[in-house]
Order: sequence, then C-alpha cells, then structure tokens
Amino acid sequence: MKEKGLTGELVAEMFGTLVLVMLGDGVVANVGLAPRLAGTAYNWNTITIGWAFAVIIAVYIAGGVTGAHINPAVTIALAVKRGFPWNKVGPYIIAQMIGAFLGAACVFLIYRDGLVAAGMPNVWSTGPGSVFGSAFWGGEGGSATGSYSLVTAGIAEFFGTMVLLWGVLASGDERNLGLKNNLGPFLVGFTVLAVGMSLGGPSGYSINPAR
Repeated sequence: MKEKGLTGELVAEMFGTLVLVMLGDGVVANVGLAPRLAGTAYNWNTITIGWAFAVIIAVYIAGGVTGAHINPAVTIALAVKRGFPWNKVGPYIIAQMIGAFLGAACVFLIYRDGLVAAGMPNVWSTGPGSVFGSAFWGGEGGSATGSYSLVTAGIAEFFGTMVLLWGVLASGDERNLGLKNNLGPFLVGFTVLAVGMSLGGPSGYSINPAR
C-alpha cells in the first residue's frame, strides 16, 4: 500500500491490523478445531510461529505508508519516544480496532461451523467459555493454560508488551545498520515469536490492545 495522507495511513493501519488478526487468530482456530492438529504436542509452536508470520506479513502491508504500528501500544510508544504526532494517535487506534474486529469477524465466518461442532453454544455471548470472551478470559481458571491468576497473566502481558515495544523501536533505530535492507518486519516477527514461546503461557500473549 502506498497511498499517503491521513486517510491512506488509516486505511493502511486498518488493513494491516485486519491481516494480523485474521492470520493470527486463524492459526489459533485451526489448531484448536482441526482434527489433524488438535491434541498434538506442537500446538503451541504452531500458534507462535503462525503469529510471527502474521506480524511479518502485516508489517509489509502497512509498513510503506505508516511504518506499520498495527498495535495501539506501539502507536502510543512512538508518540512518547519518537515524536509521532499526538493528534494522530486517536485515529490510528480507532483504525486498528476496526481492523482487528474485521479480522476476527473473518476468522469467525471461516470457523463458525467448527466452533459450533466443537460444542461452543455461546457463540454470540461474552465471558468465560464464550468465543468472544476467550481472548480476555484465556480459558478455564482465567488464563491461557487454566492454572494462572489474572494478576500473573497481567504481569506476563506487561513484560511481553515491553519486549515487543523494544523490538519495534530497535527495528526503526537508524543506528542498527542493516535493518534498512527490508529486514525490520522480520525482527518484529521474531520478537513476537520469542515472546510467545517464552512469556506466553500465563495469558496467551495478547500484547496488543486491538486484539
């Protein structure tokens, strides 16, 4: 995407976040619902790798227009540390939220039959055990694994998001020679992969308020 101006920037953020959530949530749904993957030992690795590539693709989609924030936390961090205009923060976050909702809606349309077949009748409700509440609640017991408290999950999200933001800021740091050779998206993607594999257990590593 190459269109400039605020409208073009917002469209880029929306589509970048849409693709991010559609691919990221899609791999989670695929692992959770597909018989060929469900219950296998490599489920978590499949999810973390899938999310990493979702980030890489999304960054390439929006990167040429906005630098690919695709995350409200990144937008705020760039406003604080890198001089991103504060008057754009609100519109960017709204565009990201819209993109995330549309991306999740795409996954829902694709996997709705599987969700119903898996015995999830609360498709349109929120809270524990529901489809739309699963990202926040994480699962039984209030966490991604069912054995961590919400406080522990919050701590994991804090540090996971902190590492993500460090990776994003490092990818745009001109002192890191070589990253200008179109490698920035891979650094961000591999940062997400590392966070997911190391810190993702308690909360499922959302590390993105738009999700």
